[in-house]
Amino acid sequence: MNKTAIKNFAVWARNKLIADITYTAGLLGINGEGILDPLPQSSGDLQFFDIGTKEYAKVEGKKAIRQREAFVKAIRAKEQESDYKTAFTAVVEGIAYTWFNRLIAIRFMEVNEYLPSRVRVLSSENPAKLEPDFVTTPFDTDLEFTEKEQNLVLQLKDENRLDELFRILFIKQCNKLHEILPELFEETDDYTEMLLTISFTDKDGVVYHLVHDIAEDDFNVEKGGQVEIIGWLYQYYNTEPKNETFALLKKKVKITKERIPAATQLFTPDWIVRYMVENSLGRLWLEGHPNENLKSQWKYYLDEAEQEAEVEAELEKIREEYKTINPTDIKVIDPCMGSGHILVYAFDVLMQIYEVAGYTQREAAKSILENNLYGLDIDDRAFQMAYFAVMMKARQYNRRILNGETVCHVYSIQESNGVNRNHLKFLGAGMNEQERKSALEQLTGLLDTFVDAKEYGSILNVEEYNYELLRRFVSQSSEGEQMSMESFGLEDTKAHVLLLIEIGQVMAQKYNTCVTNPPYMGNGSMGDKLLQFAKQHFVDSKTDMFSMFIEKCSIMAKPNGFYAMITQPSFLYLLSFEKLRRRVTETATIITLLDMGRGIFGIDFGSTSFVIRKQKSIGYRGGYFKLYNRIFQYIAPSDIAQLYWE
Repeated sequence: MNKTAIKNFAVWARNKLIADITYTAGLLGINGEGILDPLPQSSGDLQFFDIGTKEYAKVEGKKAIRQREAFVKAIRAKEQESDYKTAFTAVVEGIAYTWFNRLIAIRFMEVNEYLPSRVRVLSSENPAKLEPDFVTTPFDTDLEFTEKEQNLVLQLKDENRLDELFRILFIKQCNKLHEILPELFEETDDYTEMLLTISFTDKDGVVYHLVHDIAEDDFNVEKGGQVEIIGWLYQYYNTEPKNETFALLKKKVKITKERIPAATQLFTPDWIVRYMVENSLGRLWLEGHPNENLKSQWKYYLDEAEQEAEVEAELEKIREEYKTINPTDIKVIDPCMGSGHILVYAFDVLMQIYEVAGYTQREAAKSILENNLYGLDIDDRAFQMAYFAVMMKARQYNRRILNGETVCHVYSIQESNGVNRNHLKFLGAGMNEQERKSALEQLTGLLDTFVDAKEYGSILNVEEYNYELLRRFVSQSSEGEQMSMESFGLEDTKAHVLLLIEIGQVMAQKYNTCVTNPPYMGNGSMGDKLLQFAKQHFVDSKTDMFSMFIEKCSIMAKPNGFYAMITQPSFLYLLSFEKLRRRVTETATIITLLDMGRGIFGIDFGSTSFVIRKQKSIGYRGGYFKLYNRIFQYIAPSDIAQLYWE
């Protein structure tokens, strides 16, 4: 995989998309300085704007006018949180990110023949042919055309207006993919559609560079390509926002919730992902179901050291417990999933576990999505890529998985700030009074928890409410009440609240294995809300975000379950982490730890990765390694506390 080419493309594509969208917005009378009102001669079907050119700019048709108004509304809403220029920039960057994600997704799908029609959208089966196959043969795709649309397609082809045809077909393809991948391909009958400028003939365009700058085999899972490329594209796309955020930090500017993803996202190297997953999820299964053939497939799995008799007796109790666990019982979460790299490898390991248990790949892929795998993040765009990556991994094993019906438990954490709580009185129709009162109290508590949730992310402490009761409460409302003026927007409220219920349940439940690369952010860089939350809820670990996640993962793990992480090594040594170290040694056992020093991520701070069991086992002898001259030196098995802080 040519990461230099991937990085160069991602950084360039971000700037190109933003520039193109900004230019198109300017033609609508909207730029970084302000928003023009329609000129007096405008009508309901045609608006004119004086943008300083010889001819007035115009927006024609009710649909286009509605989309422009929605664009203005989005900017004005964002303006309430900052200032106009910042709001305009944020909305434009969001649109650019949306189309970047969709372009990458379609490229991955066409290379691997995952598109339902098997007709390429951005390229051709013939490498010498510039025109995409679906422009050449649009009626051979799974797209549905009205008679009017068919005539337009034929007209554009006859008049050789192929880029115009390409744009129309591309948007139509995205809307079609909404049926099978709704979390990534949201319906685009909005301002994002109006602002898309796309071309396959322009050799300085994003499509041409995507197809020609990154080797096709880097996307092809059968020729060495991996879903992993999605993660690298996501990280590299954020290179400049990350640099801007760090520059602000040097000026003592606190990190806002909008900048937290750019400041804290780091793509985890593949071998570290494998080490963490194999020694947590893999170990959990092998302890109850020994299998030498399975273990031999896990390159980074570390055998347990010989233990004292009393320790071995305690471990045998756990093994007896794990003998009863079935593949469908295992729950795995990455609470800081980014673009989903850890989840994707956990999927592979779960698949191997299912297969040795006698399941077919088709059965296993569906069950893994529905029963085993969970992910959370605060970044909406990272969530989209993680969702896509997990679904593509499932598609690799099950050709029927993209039916639009299979549940995928990965989520972007949302806030309850915008929920119209007056609508709650319309819910719970048909419930008895006691049941309705209980549901309303619990739902109110959940909504209170999710106020400003993107400030805190997965460190939020969510109670174990009766989530089935909450779903029933929200889903039941009478037709008559829905028709009243007071309940206008009720369906949107219900959809939002149902999503919060799903996220809340994922955050509240316990897991056999929690594997993550948490954000790193010292409390000196935190915003006021996050800092106060840390002081109130994470007294022993408030020094850094990564240390709070060590504590949080210990809370999310089931008794005798595992949490595996890669963090900064400072918690091993510094006095400010003494309480956290004590908590770890009092409540858990470190199974294995890698002290890696600096440079693992290509940046100048240290890293350590570890696997911890949520069970105090006095005298457990774990395996510890220290990186020295680029070689891991094995330290004789002993108690980690003796090595580092006693």
